[in-house]
Amino acid sequence: MEKDILEDISTIDLSTKVSVDNPTDYKGLVILKQSTPARICTGRAGTRYKTNDYLRLRADHAVAMDAVWSCVDEKVVDDLGFYKVQTLVKDKEEYITRPDLGRRFSEEIIKNIRENCINDVDVQIIVGDGLSSPAITSNLKEIYPMIVDGIKAKNYKIGHPIFVKYARVATMDKISETLNAKVTLILIGERPGLATGESMSCYMAYEASSQKPESQRTVISNIHKNGMPPVEAGAQIVQLIEILMTEQKSGIDLKL
Repeated sequence: MEKDILEDISTIDLSTKVSVDNPTDYKGLVILKQSTPARICTGRAGTRYKTNDYLRLRADHAVAMDAVWSCVDEKVVDDLGFYKVQTLVKDKEEYITRPDLGRRFSEEIIKNIRENCINDVDVQIIVGDGLSSPAITSNLKEIYPMIVDGIKAKNYKIGHPIFVKYARVATMDKISETLNAKVTLILIGERPGLATGESMSCYMAYEASSQKPESQRTVISNIHKNGMPPVEAGAQIVQLIEILMTEQKSGIDLKL
């Protein structure tokens, strides 16, 4: 019976698979294929993809859709001691259709953050589900301890970590204002593409404020096992925190 079960096509490694019929330079195509995650060196059936290539495209699209509509495994943030809050968004459908609500909190939530989290901190860490919940579930356990250890090694005062459900990047601004944080960073799931549904970004800003433009933010993106590994990204984030603290600026004002 087991031999009749089909392999999950989305898990097959395509880095060396060339589906072009009778290529002149097969080894050259393999080298080219290994140099990029783009869909190259694929054959065709008439004017269409071959069946396996088309099914893989559909499977990867399904992974991206699942990433958007799934939820973070909150045991991950619970185990790491995060304080949990939610934006004005009520559910996933509203999150997709009303991005403005994903940037705002109720007055009660703001009051709770102020009363239950540490005020006047050097560094405030936030995690938001964003548009890819698997990005948080997959990467947070590796990257978070790395960042915390680096911050403590530099003797910065670190705030209580906060997890935001139905978060947009700009939620970091209101939390920064509420807690009077010098450097605020948010780890958030990126909008998924067809290469991966587990990519995470880190947005950070010095004295983040809702009165400042989007250009206040410094960003590290493409954090996942096949992009920038979480541990490497954690080290870069710590380095950037020190630069932001020293220069007292971020985003386009920061000349790196």
